[in-house]
Amino acid sequence: MSESGIHRCVLGIDAGGTRIRARLADAATGAVLAEGAGGPGNALSVASADLVRNLADALRGAVPRGRAGALVSVVAGFAGGGPGGGVANARAALVEALAGSGASPARVEVLGDADIAFAAGPGTPADGLVLIAGTGAAGARVERRRAVRVVDGDGWLLGDAGSGFWLGREALRAVLRSLDGRGPATSLARAVGELCGGLSKEAVVRYGYTGHPVRLAALSPLVVDAERSGDEVARSLLDRATDELAAIVGALTPGPGEPLVATGGLIGPGGPLLPRLAERVGAWGLTPSPVPDGVSGAVALARLAH
Repeated sequence: MSESGIHRCVLGIDAGGTRIRARLADAATGAVLAEGAGGPGNALSVASADLVRNLADALRGAVPRGRAGALVSVVAGFAGGGPGGGVANARAALVEALAGSGASPARVEVLGDADIAFAAGPGTPADGLVLIAGTGAAGARVERRRAVRVVDGDGWLLGDAGSGFWLGREALRAVLRSLDGRGPATSLARAVGELCGGLSKEAVVRYGYTGHPVRLAALSPLVVDAERSGDEVARSLLDRATDELAAIVGALTPGPGEPLVATGGLIGPGGPLLPRLAERVGAWGLTPSPVPDGVSGAVALARLAH
């Protein structure tokens, strides 16, 4: 218990490509005390000022002023914040946002999103594999609760194969190919046309090049809906996305029975690609353990650090 009589607290942060989640918990028991959310938290693609603001928004809900002084340990996992990523940018933004909330914890640790996602697995595992497929996509081998090898996670321009962005981009490409006769007809055309303000090559191209590219991830549900209605083009896109995600796992040289934590909108609990992925990696003796996000893992690591 702190000098103020308030129990010591820890903070876990999952800063993903779409939004930031923050959770305050009792350091001793892990009981959730407060939560908050903010905008995108990718340490590489979000500008520093925007990252600080989005973190501050999340902290506003998660760290009430009355508890800021009792905060002793913070662990934050950032998309784009792993080895070779935007660690310095992420740490600077986090320290500034924490100071603005009135908190001055003794320990602040910045990790990649793979570290906290893996720690969210059953029993807070120490060694194994993690696969993330949401806005972006990446996999990692984890030893002693730290990623020692990362596959993909290379961002929208160079990688993130099988991710929500990848699916959205491929959906636009499939519609363009259908419109100019290079590809088969697809029910995606109507849904994409409604989104783009018209079903023409000009409208689709204009939509694709307007705004930040990662917003194309919002199109991935259209592919899922189209497959449910029997669209073969959509089915092929989802199969290809699963191929890409399985290739990430395969590159990590999995061993039968190893823990495999799966998270992100595509392969987390109820994710549309989870059944396909489970079938694919089952051939290697793996069973995915889906978790909704990495924030519970960040809290667990913050408690261990304290």
